[in-house]
Amino acid sequence: MKILKITLLSAVALFVTNVSAQSETIVDVAAGNDNFTTLVAAVKAANLVETLSSEGPFTVFAPVNSAFEALPAGTVDTLLKPESKDALTGILTYHVVAGKYMAADVIDAINKNDGAFSVKTVQGGMITLSLADEKVMLKDEKGNMATVIIADVAASNGVVHAIDTVVMPL
Repeated sequence: MKILKITLLSAVALFVTNVSAQSETIVDVAAGNDNFTTLVAAVKAANLVETLSSEGPFTVFAPVNSAFEALPAGTVDTLLKPESKDALTGILTYHVVAGKYMAADVIDAINKNDGAFSVKTVQGGMITLSLADEKVMLKDEKGNMATVIIADVAASNGVVHAIDTVVMPL
């Protein structure tokens, strides 16, 4: 079985987060981590806090702040405006899959499906999961790629996998 590579610092952060996250929801976990401040602001602007705090379970592929910063200038500011709520909701729910899928589950599914496994997101679109250099990759419907940089951050209502790129639905 292939294993995700993570840095020692990430492993320590992951361990510390996992110790306290078991009673925290996905939103609580994200809100308690400085790497997700943009994501948390977006979840609040889209009124998804209650949904992502519900029983679930959910698997969230959560873009870190630098993923949002890599979007074209002005994109995040525009998406956070009230008139962009529907577009923002679509983008955010494209990062969510119903069910709890730990990294081992994802890797197993990829390996059992000839190196690629497509999953339906809560938004309704599809993302394709694969492996590259022993790292889980996500391919969105536009062909953009994201890498899981921290896996298996447990929450009471699912799991969070941090990714380095914002994936986009069609």
